[in-house]
Amino acid sequence: MSLVMNARIEQLDEICAIDQEIIGDFSRSEQIRIAIQEKRCIIKQNEHGIAGFLIFTNDFFEHSFISLVIVKPSERRRGVAASLIEAYVEIAITPKIFSSTNQSNTAMHQVFEKTGFIKSGIIENLDEGDPEIIYVKLST
Repeated sequence: MSLVMNARIEQLDEICAIDQEIIGDFSRSEQIRIAIQEKRCIIKQNEHGIAGFLIFTNDFFEHSFISLVIVKPSERRRGVAASLIEAYVEIAITPKIFSSTNQSNTAMHQVFEKTGFIKSGIIENLDEGDPEIIYVKLST
């Protein structure tokens, strides 16, 4: 059994541990804590615990924006990112939803395409030599 739901503050340590496993430190802990408190963080829970999480905002040029999707390494390639994105699309408050990923992140490009997002633009100079590709999902 697996569920997508709002993250709760008592899950902060588990969520931050997943993030730390990916980026190597706890530098986003405060960002994650604030997102949980503001109800801008959703998780995918399965029988093993939290499989992944998604953080969003609603202030990207007055549109919804998925700012972070993190999947626990042991849960990758099991549809966790796609299910988080699809769940967020259902609750987003704007008809356009944006997100982005580095050009080098081929796995995330595949997830965006699978979930109906289309390329919308590019931002240079965020990560040297690895442009950020912007995606959008247009409500139908």
